[in-house]
This record gives sequence, C-alpha cells and structure tokens, in this order.
Amino acid sequence: MRKILYFSAAWCGPCKTLAPIMDGLSGEIVFNKVDVDQDQELSAKYGVRNIPTLILLNEFGEEVGRKVGMQSKESILNFYNG
Repeated sequence: MRKILYFSAAWCGPCKTLAPIMDGLSGEIVFNKVDVDQDQELSAKYGVRNIPTLILLNEFGEEVGRKVGMQSKESILNFYNG
C-alpha cells in the first residue's frame, strides 16, 4: 500500500496552511505526519531540508516521489494516485 510521509513542524507557516488539507484527505489517502523537531532521525534519513515535505512511499517502503512546499488537495491526490 502506498503511503505519504508528511514532514511538518508546529512553527511552520505553510505547514499550518497545509494541515487542514491533509486532515481533509485522511479518508482518501494513507499518510503519517512527522514532526521534524520530534523525529529528527527520520527527517535526516529522508534528507528533509524544507517543510512541508510530502514523500510518497511504495508498498515496499521505498521513496517513489517527493513534493516540497504548499500543495493543493488536487495536487496531493494526483501525487498519491499518480
């Protein structure tokens, strides 16, 4: 099953804007929200330097796509289903 890792932080303005969009997609896509301040190890593993960052993982947990910055609902759905 595909999954998105959604890297974010409480202090990040664009992350605050993206949060309700991601919450609204919770029934349509599978994602795990990762706070970059709380999970620095995972952030480092994926080389996250800017937030918000969405990383699409395939069923084997391998990265198959990445989007950085604010995204629309449609863009996220296309990215996930693409």
